[in-house]
Amino acid sequence: PLSPPLPPLPPLPSPPPLPLHPSTVVMRGERVEGPPGPVSPPSPPSPPPSPRCPWPAAASRRRLLLLACLPALLLGLETGSAPLLTAQPRLECVNGSRDHPLQQPPGRGLPTTLPDRRGLPTTIPHPRGIPPLAAANTNSSDICRCKGWDFHLRNGLVRNIVTQWSLVCNSSWKVHIAKFSLLVGLIFGYLVSGCLADWVGRQLVLVVSVLFVLVFGLTLALSVNVTMFITLRFFEGFSLAGVFLTLYVARVEIAQSNQRFMITMVASFIAMGGQLLTPGLAALCRNWQVLQTVIICPFIFMIPYWCIFPESLSWLLATHQSHAAKDLLLDYARKHQQEPEDDVKEFLSELARVPQVKAQKVFILKLVSTRILWKHILVLCVTSLAGFGVHNCFVKSLMDHEGDMLANFYTHYYIMEVVGILSCVVMCFLVSLMGRRGTLLVFTIVTALASLLQLGLISNLTINLQQPFSLVFSLVGLFSSHSMGNLSIFICAELTPTVMRAGGLGLVLASAGFGQLTAPIMELHNQKGYFLHHVVFACCTVICIICILLLPESGGRELPITLEEADVHPRRPLLTSRRSARSLLSHTELKSYSGLASHPPHRDTPSPTANGRSPTANGPSTNANGRSPTANGPGPSANINGPSANSPSPSANVNGPSANANGLT
Repeated sequence: PLSPPLPPLPPLPSPPPLPLHPSTVVMRGERVEGPPGPVSPPSPPSPPPSPRCPWPAAASRRRLLLLACLPALLLGLETGSAPLLTAQPRLECVNGSRDHPLQQPPGRGLPTTLPDRRGLPTTIPHPRGIPPLAAANTNSSDICRCKGWDFHLRNGLVRNIVTQWSLVCNSSWKVHIAKFSLLVGLIFGYLVSGCLADWVGRQLVLVVSVLFVLVFGLTLALSVNVTMFITLRFFEGFSLAGVFLTLYVARVEIAQSNQRFMITMVASFIAMGGQLLTPGLAALCRNWQVLQTVIICPFIFMIPYWCIFPESLSWLLATHQSHAAKDLLLDYARKHQQEPEDDVKEFLSELARVPQVKAQKVFILKLVSTRILWKHILVLCVTSLAGFGVHNCFVKSLMDHEGDMLANFYTHYYIMEVVGILSCVVMCFLVSLMGRRGTLLVFTIVTALASLLQLGLISNLTINLQQPFSLVFSLVGLFSSHSMGNLSIFICAELTPTVMRAGGLGLVLASAGFGQLTAPIMELHNQKGYFLHHVVFACCTVICIICILLLPESGGRELPITLEEADVHPRRPLLTSRRSARSLLSHTELKSYSGLASHPPHRDTPSPTANGRSPTANGPSTNANGRSPTANGPGPSANINGPSANSPSPSANVNGPSANANGLT
C-alpha cells in the first residue's frame, strides 16, 4: 500500500534583498552584480540643473562683444611699448676720462666713438649674436671706462629707462630684470585672477584689475629710480593679466558656437593693430614717461564697465545662482528699455520655478579629481609652453643675421608683427578647413621640423648656404610657433567647463608666460645656454605632436558647463571618410559575434525561459538545476531574481544569482 502523502512544508521566510553596489550594471532588464565592496552611502541630492539661457539677443550680443573686443587695442599698445622702454641705445663715450686708452680726440670735449666694420660710429665690435649692450657689459671693454656716455635711440624715443638711469656696462643686468619682472607679474596675475574669476565672478575681477592698471601704470611713469620701476612693473603686469583673461573668457562665453573662433581672432587683430601703432605713438611722445601715460590713461573709459558690462550669465547659471541670473536679465532689460522676447520670458518663468540653493562654486584644485579633463589641460599647458618658448629661440636666430636690413629697429619690429598677422590669417583658413585639433597638429609639426632642421642641418651646409637657410627656417618657425601657442590657449577656453574656465585658462596662459620668460633669462646670462634651450623646446614640440592626438575636437558644439560634461568629451578621428564610417562586419556577423543571433526554437525540445519553465502551459521544461517542475507544482526554481513567483519553496540560489540555461549570470 502506498504511504499517505506528506503534508506540505510551511513556506520559509525569504531573505531580505541585498543592497546594490554602485558598480551594478543593468543590461536588458537583468541585474549583474559588480565586484564586492562596501556599500557607499547615498549621495546628497544635487540641485536641479539650471536651464540654458537663450539670452542675450542678437543686438545685445553684438554690443557686449564690441565692448569685450575694444580694450584689446589698449592691451596691444601696452604690449608693443615693452621693447621700446627697454631698448638698447647706441653708445658714444664722452671725452674727459683720464684712464681711457683712446685719449687722442681731435678736440677737447668732443665725443670719442669707435668705428665698426662699415666705418660708421657705433659701439665697440661685438661677437655675433650678442647685442651691443651685452658686449659692452665687461670691465675690460673700452667703452665701459668712460665717465659719461651719449645715448642714441633708434626707435622714435629720445629717452627711455636705459638712457635715463644709464643702465649700461655693470648696470645692464637691471634692464633684463625689468623685462623679467613684467613677465613674472603676468604669470602670477593669470593664476590668481583666473581663480578669483571662477569664485567671485568675471565682472568684479575685470573692474578691479582696471583700477589697479590705472594706479600702478600711472605711478610707473613717476618712477624715480630703476628699483621703483621694476617693482611697479611687476604689479602692472599682474593687473594687465586680469584684464586680458577676463575679457578673453567673456568673449568665449558670449559668442555663439559658430562665431567663437572668429571673435577671438578679431580681438587678436585689434591687439596687433595696437602694436603696429606703438612706434608711431612713441615718435610723437619722444619720452617714455609721456608714452606710458598716454597708453594707460584710456583705461579710465573701462571703469563704467561695472555698469554697462554685466556679469557672465552662463557662469551664474552654472554655479546655480538662478535668482541672481533672473535679476541680471530684468535689470539689463530695464536699463536698455527693451521688452523681453518670448523665449526670454519663458526662460524667466523656468528660473522662477528653480528652487534657491547654495551657490556651487568650483576651485581650480577640483581639476585633480577629474578623469580626462586634467590630461587635456596638461597637454595644452605643455603645447603653449613649447610654442612660446621655441618662438624666442627663432627670434634669437633671426637676430643673428644682423645685416643692413635687420639691424634697423623698425624693420625687425614690423617683421615680427607682419609674421604674427599672417599666421592668424592662415590659422583662420585652416581652422575652417581642418578644425581646431587638426590645425594645431599641423602647426606643431611645422614648428618641430623647422627647429630640428635649423639645429641639425645648418651646420652641415656650406658657408654660403647657412645664412639663407637659417633665415628661412627662422621665419617659418616664427610663423608656426605663434599659431601653435595662440591656438592652444583658445582650445583650452573651449574644453574647460564654465564653472572653472577662468582657472583652467589661467594655467595655460601662465605656461605660455613661462615660455616667454626664457628670453630675458638667456639675455641675463649673456646668451649662454641658448643652444640647450632650443634643443629642449624642440624636443617638447616633438612630444606635443603625439599628445595633441589625445585631445578632442572642441569646435561645433556648445561649451561644457559642469565638470561632468567636460570629462566626457568624445574624441573623434582627425580624418573621417565614408569608408571609415562603414562597419567592418556585416549585420549578420555582428549579431553572431555579439551573441544576439536569434535561433528559432526546436519543435521537439522547447527552449527554457529565464524562469526555467516551458513556454507551453503544462509541458515539461528543464531549468538550471536539471529538475522538471510542473506549471503549478512546488519545487526549486532557477529564477535569477530570487524565489519563484508560483512556488512557495525557496530559490536554488544560495551564494549568489544562479545561472539559467543560456549561462547568463
